[in-house]
Amino acid sequence: MDWAYRLAVALAIGLLIGVERGWKGREAEEGEREIGLRTLALLGLVGGLAGLLGAEFGGLLIGLIFIGLALLLGLVYRVKANERGDIGLTTEIAALATFLLAALSGLGHMAIASAGAVLMVVLLGYKGQLHGWLRALKRTELTAGFKLLLISVVLLPLLPNRGFGPWQALNPYTIWWMVVLIAAISFVGYFAIRIAGARAGTLFTAIFGGLASSTATTLNLARLAGSKRGGKALLAGGILLACGTMFPRMVLVATIVHAPLFLPLLWPALTMALLTYGAALWLLRKSRHADDVDDLLPGNPLELTSALTFGALLALVMLLGKALVEWVGDAGVYALAAASGVADVDAITLSLSTMSGEELAERTVALAIVIAASVNSLAKAVLAGFVGGRELGFKVGLPLGVAVAAGLLVVLVT
Repeated sequence: MDWAYRLAVALAIGLLIGVERGWKGREAEEGEREIGLRTLALLGLVGGLAGLLGAEFGGLLIGLIFIGLALLLGLVYRVKANERGDIGLTTEIAALATFLLAALSGLGHMAIASAGAVLMVVLLGYKGQLHGWLRALKRTELTAGFKLLLISVVLLPLLPNRGFGPWQALNPYTIWWMVVLIAAISFVGYFAIRIAGARAGTLFTAIFGGLASSTATTLNLARLAGSKRGGKALLAGGILLACGTMFPRMVLVATIVHAPLFLPLLWPALTMALLTYGAALWLLRKSRHADDVDDLLPGNPLELTSALTFGALLALVMLLGKALVEWVGDAGVYALAAASGVADVDAITLSLSTMSGEELAERTVALAIVIAASVNSLAKAVLAGFVGGRELGFKVGLPLGVAVAAGLLVVLVT
């Protein structure tokens, strides 16, 4: 009875799309309606039957039926255009898509067909909102989106994911991935601020950007602080909020790789997180009474120059870190953690966690990871001051410095 299930799904697809199209034309008089509920339900049934026949006699049969259906719909479209002057093709395209989705169901791909039908109904139902967003989109924003797709979808997969240069320290894929990440956070942050306002948009960027990369988020918000006169407390609070997410993420990554690391890392990470979040909340509360946070929308949705500059800096840090490890030798576990922490914490956390237990003691690994996190926090404080100015650097650097000192003290005495 598998054929009955396939036909039922095909018919349901036609009914689903037919309900949406029929509801749109529900007020039209009889005889003036476009392709509606019954027609699309029948198309779903025909598509399901075509899929069953195609599975038995070959896909050519499905293609021939599709061509015949396309010719018939083309004739209907021409008559409609002549009588009403209507040149919209949405319903005709929806009818062809209904047939193809139903044919997929008939061929046995029910999950793909059902998901495609739901997505199509959503797209058809949100016509007004989609057109509204398109009208509100500026040319610079559209161009920025295309550039982001170019550097991520086109260029990133082309780069080799292996080391080059001295000590094989430079990985083009990793470096460019950071460029893409920074550019993406800048792009998302721009629209978050534009849609939700300066305060809510900055908080959104800080929280979700910090989950991906607190360093990239710090650079984005610091660049924004450097280009605007106001909003330093809000942006500093956002940076600290992003930086604070690194500490629980560090514990999570290490625990997944080697569970016994949870307790040695818990208290120092908790101490640093609480101090950082506490300072962030104080700054964000303070910024509620400021009147200089409304003009925080960046002038450019995609700051590629800043992203490329950071990519070059990351390459330099990777090279220097590898050189330090080669020069120091076996005694360089902590030096490696410190050098790696300048650019990234997750990579060194993963590397050391895999060595924990057999090659390195848990206490040694925990201390090295905390050192990496501490150096990374101080590096972000320097980055914030260098890019965003002295005031921002102080607001970010002081809480992070206190958090780092407390975290190192806790890991040393526990």
